[in-house]
Amino acid sequence: MTGNQLREKFLSYFASKGHTIVESSSLVPHDDPTLLFTNAGMFQFKRVFMGEEHRDYSRAVSCQRCVRAGGKHNDLENVGHTARHHTFFEMLGNFSFGDYFKKEAIDFAWEFLTKELAISPERLWVTIFREDDEAQALWEQIDNLPKGRIVRLGEKDNFWAMGDTGPCGPCSEIHIDQGAEHGCGRPDCALGCDCDRFLELWNLVFMQFYRDADGTLTKLPKPSIDTGMGVERVAAVLQGKFNNFDGDLFAPLIAKVERLSGRTYHANRSDDAAMRVIADHARATAFLVADGVLPSNEGRGYVLRRVMRRAIRFGRTLGLTGLFFGEVCREIVRTMRDTYPHLSDSVQLLQKVTDHEESRFGETLDKGLAMLDAEIARLLEEQPASQLISGDFIFKLYDTYGFPKDIVRDAALEQGLGIDDAGFEAAMQEQREQSRRSWKGKDVDHFSAGLISLLEQGKKSEFVGYYGTYAAESVAEAILDNQGSLISRATIGAQVQVFCPQTPFYAESGGQVGDTGIITWPGGSLAVQFTKAAAEGLVLHSGTITAGTLTVGQQVSLQVDDRRAATALNHTATHLLHAAMKELLGSHVKQAGSLVRPDRLRFDFTHFSPVTPEEIRAIEQLVNKEIRRNTPVQTAVLAKEAAIAEGATALFGEKYGEEVRVVSVPGFSKELCGGTHTAATGDIGLFKIISETGIAAGVRRIEAVTGQAALDWLQKLAAQADELGKLLSGSFEDALVKVPALLKRQKELEKEISALSASAAAADLDSLLAGAVEVGGIKVISGLLKLDSPKTLREVGDKVRDKMGSGAALLGGEFDGKVALLALVSKDLTGRIKAGEIVSAAAVIVGGKGGGRPDMAQAGGPMADKLPEAIRAMPSIVARLLEACR
Repeated sequence: MTGNQLREKFLSYFASKGHTIVESSSLVPHDDPTLLFTNAGMFQFKRVFMGEEHRDYSRAVSCQRCVRAGGKHNDLENVGHTARHHTFFEMLGNFSFGDYFKKEAIDFAWEFLTKELAISPERLWVTIFREDDEAQALWEQIDNLPKGRIVRLGEKDNFWAMGDTGPCGPCSEIHIDQGAEHGCGRPDCALGCDCDRFLELWNLVFMQFYRDADGTLTKLPKPSIDTGMGVERVAAVLQGKFNNFDGDLFAPLIAKVERLSGRTYHANRSDDAAMRVIADHARATAFLVADGVLPSNEGRGYVLRRVMRRAIRFGRTLGLTGLFFGEVCREIVRTMRDTYPHLSDSVQLLQKVTDHEESRFGETLDKGLAMLDAEIARLLEEQPASQLISGDFIFKLYDTYGFPKDIVRDAALEQGLGIDDAGFEAAMQEQREQSRRSWKGKDVDHFSAGLISLLEQGKKSEFVGYYGTYAAESVAEAILDNQGSLISRATIGAQVQVFCPQTPFYAESGGQVGDTGIITWPGGSLAVQFTKAAAEGLVLHSGTITAGTLTVGQQVSLQVDDRRAATALNHTATHLLHAAMKELLGSHVKQAGSLVRPDRLRFDFTHFSPVTPEEIRAIEQLVNKEIRRNTPVQTAVLAKEAAIAEGATALFGEKYGEEVRVVSVPGFSKELCGGTHTAATGDIGLFKIISETGIAAGVRRIEAVTGQAALDWLQKLAAQADELGKLLSGSFEDALVKVPALLKRQKELEKEISALSASAAAADLDSLLAGAVEVGGIKVISGLLKLDSPKTLREVGDKVRDKMGSGAALLGGEFDGKVALLALVSKDLTGRIKAGEIVSAAAVIVGGKGGGRPDMAQAGGPMADKLPEAIRAMPSIVARLLEACR
């Protein structure tokens, strides 16, 4: 049975048992910033198990894509060296949310393994928690489970908990006996041994308790089921393989690496490990990039970079020195796109990400590996039995070449060496402390007492500002002072936050800034300076009382100012920009952030090269074409799945409810969006990109203006062009001809000036040499030069050194208001005096410093008025140095 067939059979079986098939969630957890990656099938149901979320089904089945490559769950270093560890894997699971419990979970699992997959019961064993008599009794009711196959184990092996507190419960694991030939050979080898004989296939978690902070277990009113079974592991078993990498899910990847490297799988252990690492890490890379993760120096991006660089390094052991990793990753897309169609959407981005990272890392990898190989050879030659690669050396590789520590560990392991983890951590400590001090996390506003009170009362705000609505009538149901406390009234000058159950003010979210405006009542007004959702659904209007007194319960009029209209133009333009870039640059373009203000828009997007001027012009043309079409902007509220099915773009990292608002420009753009928009694209008037820059690896930024701001920008540009034309005594069109000619002439004149300066300095050379004096038997030369560049000083210095014979010289000049000094000492005298000592002493006089070789040294300083004094001091400087060396 293939891995694909196993996946489909599992989902179909549980669907036939009343389970809803739930699509795999993203590898990037949207609800838990503390977790790097989704690492288990139950994660997307965590809030359901906690009772914080309700689904319209009580039984679910899924095949969840998972990554374990960072944080607490990190299998990275084991991948390639063991039969079962992966960074990316698929987890099959069936779940019950207060529906069925232990009996059904056990019956389903046993039936699926022994009947659907036809695994012989004679090969199966079961473990249960040592105190779970109920599970023991239920397993004993399975007729064809051989006697004596139920083993009780402790909490470490058979008790599962979501965390230190929260839902938890005993679990039961089903294992398969792969035969004594795959065991450790010890006579006491049994279930629980670390060898490969007894392989865990399926873990059934019986979530029946809630653990308090003091460790007290309380029975849950509705116990639940959470199970997990790895696709790669079970597929290998069904195919008669004893290593997951020998199964069909990895076969095309291994074959691809064989073709690229010219090596043969199963020819030697070293090549086998390298091929497995590359195949596994390519899977993780392809799926992480498809879920929006890009290589970077922090967080999830850093883990991805480590994964990619580890694979690239193992490629070197196979003789792969060119770009190869991207080809293996694209093989993932080819073989798995039918199961995970979203892989195809990111294939262009994947190619750019892999090629960019491989090119970037390859520039330094070979240098670092050469140093590492030399260090390993030295250690093996000195004392191979007990050597560690020192922490200082590992840190040097890391600091100089960006080598992840695990690359050094892998290389050491291959040669039977260890690494000095403690020494490396000590070398890193100062950098870590500095990083901690400079790290700036998100601002965390602790809920005030007043806000907590409003939330407990269930207060919610209804936004009534769509469809061009700028005004509304409502009630000031609550007032908070600047300390966050609820108050009954506020007078003129007070800074407050006001809650109204209905509001036309848009609260900052989705990249769109919050509205400003005014709230009025008879005899009073509040200038609204900021609008923010203090909590989900609870909008507060922040501002200053400018007239009268506001009391709780007062009927008020809310009026949004004109900034909203300009903001709406920019928001709709952002949607047009996004669609245009996808069409012209490729489907890999994804929004990575945005800011929509009244005066401009900012759009961050995934792309691995600067957008060329030609591409920018094409994007502007396409967006403005859509503006001229004056297409009405349509909005609709749909079920999320229906909206996605209709082709609406969901932005990565955004959290959506079951119902979503869809904003469409028919025939061009369709996105899930809760922001405010213009009625028709023609309202935008004009769109102009004003800058395009890179802000991170693989992330670019466009800033643009629309409407009146775009016209203002173009008029300012035109005025500058006119002014430039006047300066050139012509029109702006003439500048394209005149400016290159002026620049060319400037370079010619600079060359002439340089030649004249050198010639003049050379003419003065004879008088400079003739002015030499003798100090302690040494010929000493000093003089001032006219400089058109620091280069002139070196040119004259070379001529002085060639002609002065035995002696010492100090030359100086002024350039751009600063001093340049050059000291020379003939080689026969460097044992008595050194050029660096001379120039340092002279530099002090002009307020500077310098140094260099014993025979030549340079210095600079800011005090140009002191230059003559420094040059005159040369004889006394030499005398002092000679006296000091006696």
